[in-house]
Amino acid sequence: MTVGATPADTGDGETGGTREAHRLRRELARADLAAVPAARRELRALLRHWDRPDRSDIAELLTSELVTNALVHTDDDAVLTVVVSSRGLRVEVRDFTARGPLTRTPTPDEDTGGRGLILVRSLADAWGVRAHAVGKSVWFELGSAAA
Repeated sequence: MTVGATPADTGDGETGGTREAHRLRRELARADLAAVPAARRELRALLRHWDRPDRSDIAELLTSELVTNALVHTDDDAVLTVVVSSRGLRVEVRDFTARGPLTRTPTPDEDTGGRGLILVRSLADAWGVRAHAVGKSVWFELGSAAA
């Protein structure tokens, strides 16, 4: 795990960025569901650097969903990366399975499983899936100026 402030390109189109970004990187072992609350605690500590405490609960919830999905629905390790910058918050969970995430439409008689991506889609300012040569990343963003 890596947490801290590092000069970085914050992803806002600047190259060789000069703004300070606070980062978290955590390797998640296959099927290690204890990593979910640990990731939430580490995220909570990192979010002290974010100017949107009103969105911290949403960030924790959505991060938990992505981490849980990666650990439950793949048979491999995963990597959580979080960047907090003046631009906002970006959370990405990379796994090493090519199979894409499924977004379901739950019915009232179903249990609560399968609603993680619906929460992400509903609460994030932006989200998506990015394919890699091996695996994929599922990500979301919460902007610093978002309502």
